[in-house]
Amino acid sequence: MRPVSEQLEILLRGVTEIVPRDELEKKLQHSYETNTPLRVKLGVDPTAPDVHFGHTVVMRKLRQFQDLGHIVVLIVGDYTAMIGDPSGRNKMRPRLSHKQVLENAKEYQEQFFKVVRRDRVEIRYNGEWFSELPFNKVTELMGQFTVAQMLEREDFQNRYAAHQPISLHEFMYPMMQGYDSVEIRADIEIGGMDQKFNVLRGRDLQIYENMEPQVGLFMPILLGTDGKIKMSKSIGNYVGVNEVPDVMYHKIYNLADNIIENWFELLTDIPLSEVREIGEKIRSGALNPNEAKHRLAMTLVTQYYGEEAALKAAETERAVHAGNAVPGDAAEVEIAPGEYGVLDLLVTLNVFKSKGEARRMIQNGGVKWNAEKWADPALSVTLSSSENHLVQVGKRSFTKVFVK
Repeated sequence: MRPVSEQLEILLRGVTEIVPRDELEKKLQHSYETNTPLRVKLGVDPTAPDVHFGHTVVMRKLRQFQDLGHIVVLIVGDYTAMIGDPSGRNKMRPRLSHKQVLENAKEYQEQFFKVVRRDRVEIRYNGEWFSELPFNKVTELMGQFTVAQMLEREDFQNRYAAHQPISLHEFMYPMMQGYDSVEIRADIEIGGMDQKFNVLRGRDLQIYENMEPQVGLFMPILLGTDGKIKMSKSIGNYVGVNEVPDVMYHKIYNLADNIIENWFELLTDIPLSEVREIGEKIRSGALNPNEAKHRLAMTLVTQYYGEEAALKAAETERAVHAGNAVPGDAAEVEIAPGEYGVLDLLVTLNVFKSKGEARRMIQNGGVKWNAEKWADPALSVTLSSSENHLVQVGKRSFTKVFVK
């Protein structure tokens, strides 16, 4: 293991808050002196199988702990996911079946291991203990928290003020996440700032159980590609770790300028001094933001796919922009043979939501069919079996059409 000062220099990068800071240093020092790895906890509820760059901010911190000799304990919340974390929610999450959660967990883990080392991970499902926890123990644990504490949370507070329902089972979630820390004897728990309330409940329950309490290490919430709000697949401002290389490159290259420096800091290993220099040069006008985004895209695609794939992705981006290639995220749609008016066809293919929208785009010269621009919204086309066609809208929206 490295000396504590060296570990801290690595581990504090990008961190928003540590609760409490002095205990982290003490734990690292004891670990160093006894050559005993710390147990670093991350709890995940696989309510969905997809992992995006926002999730990897925490995962990359786990990887740093691993590389410094510590052990990651991944808690797969097969029981907590059936409740759903209420953090930041303005309404109750829909409940998932245990089967759905387990299916999501398999795919989540494969993406998780694109960032975190398999050889230094202990995977635990919290159903191991919650499926056998007697009811008198549940009530004992719930007795460590008050309704007032719960209503201090902004999400519950807002819902209560708006007369939106708060189910009692949602109050159980922080207790359950906290009890996970008791069961696995966590030294450190990592999470986003939206997890602070839940992580500190782990400290409370460890103290109640006469254990040395864990340290909470909190990472910032990554803004999405729009540079405005939290990365989210439902909003569409995300980059998934399973994106094909050219799509990943494209999304990063089109990142909002105001978050370039932040993404370099949280998603790469480029030295902070160099990251700060990049930011200063962009602000002063000495560096074109597109040059910085190209470097960022190359760095991140290389992390997941290797340098050769990154170079090819950059080449594909240029070719797509020039109209000489189709991007890897082009939609694929099957359609029956027959004669179609072009407006009906475009709506059927889900290229546009309405015929009015399709008409306006055709009139503005924005729709191509097999590289030929459509100029007349009144056109009809005849599709025969086994034909393949390509619809292009604007510079980068493509749909592959297969006539079956």
